[in-house]
Amino acid sequence: MGVKERLVIFRRWLSRRLKITHLLLILLLWIAGKPAPALVTLGPPQKVVTINPKMGVHTRLTDEVEEWKIKRTLEMVREMGASWIVEYFPWAYYEPKKGRFKWNHADMVVNHAVNQGLTVIGRLGFVPQWARPKDTTFLYLDEDHYEDFGDYVYAFVKHFRGRVDYIIIWNEPNISLEWGYRPVDPEGYTELLKVAYRRAKEANPEVKVLAGALASTLAPPGDPWGMNDLEFLRRMYEAGAKDYFDILAVHSYGWKFPPDDPPAPDKVNFRRVELLRQIMEEYNDAHKSIIITEGGWNDHPRWTKAVRPAQRIAYTIRAYEIALKEWDWCEAVVMWAFRYPWATHTYQDYYTFVAVDFTPKPIYLEVQKYAHGQLETVAYP
Repeated sequence: MGVKERLVIFRRWLSRRLKITHLLLILLLWIAGKPAPALVTLGPPQKVVTINPKMGVHTRLTDEVEEWKIKRTLEMVREMGASWIVEYFPWAYYEPKKGRFKWNHADMVVNHAVNQGLTVIGRLGFVPQWARPKDTTFLYLDEDHYEDFGDYVYAFVKHFRGRVDYIIIWNEPNISLEWGYRPVDPEGYTELLKVAYRRAKEANPEVKVLAGALASTLAPPGDPWGMNDLEFLRRMYEAGAKDYFDILAVHSYGWKFPPDDPPAPDKVNFRRVELLRQIMEEYNDAHKSIIITEGGWNDHPRWTKAVRPAQRIAYTIRAYEIALKEWDWCEAVVMWAFRYPWATHTYQDYYTFVAVDFTPKPIYLEVQKYAHGQLETVAYP
């Protein structure tokens, strides 16, 4: 190889080295100039100031990644005057492999909530791939894996003993979608409840187990997509559920009806919960309480089941008042939903109290006034 050829090769090699060095220099400068992540601390313990200790909201922090956003969300819940939250703790997130638990994110959420003086209700569900057949949804759980779910319940309750004292077993099992697109099965759900209750009490005898989280639905007999919540609850009792839950969880949406609209078997409204209460009394279970773990009104301008924003404010405050002054058997009303980590760009965004960027909506400000005793009366618009 001649001198010229060697010189050409050397120049090419040097050029590549200089490019690599240049890129590394740019990367180092970018890293050096990037601000360090903000240090988020719990801060001093807080207490909720409110005239209505039954007020709650569903927080939806499951997919919120940044700790400062988790903390700010829970601060704003406290500042609004709500004492209760429901938070989702998906089984698949925290036990990705059998017996291997990862509680980091859950600990973060719970620790901040407790520090803000909030009572946490943990909703448990969402099946990992290893616990369900191939090509099934994350809500499909067959009886062969009930004990696996029971193991998760045990681990969760044990890990969060003293921090989470209420747990919900599953969500809306009277809807086919929430039952893995299978026929709704109140007897099957009751068997799952028995396993979960037994394992929860083994981990912490003082934990409160909430059953149901039933969706309000008028599904006729034989409907492949769901079962009327009144029928579902009756069949739960007939299957022996009475001794396997401490509190009944109910979903109570108002749709277009005001909160004082009277209940009826052929109507979905806020007071439909009173019909479920009657069934509890029929089965001599009146000593137990009910918690409304989802509920509320929507103020989307075009959704057919929505109300006007001013109506939503008045209806929400009145609903909290009903629970406080008329329903001694109702322990809390947890409205859907406080805030989403990102916009859904659907009618769902019009359930929230706070925008994605933490801007408080008018309903947040008015509920805050109510909770702090700054509203004299609330009239329906």
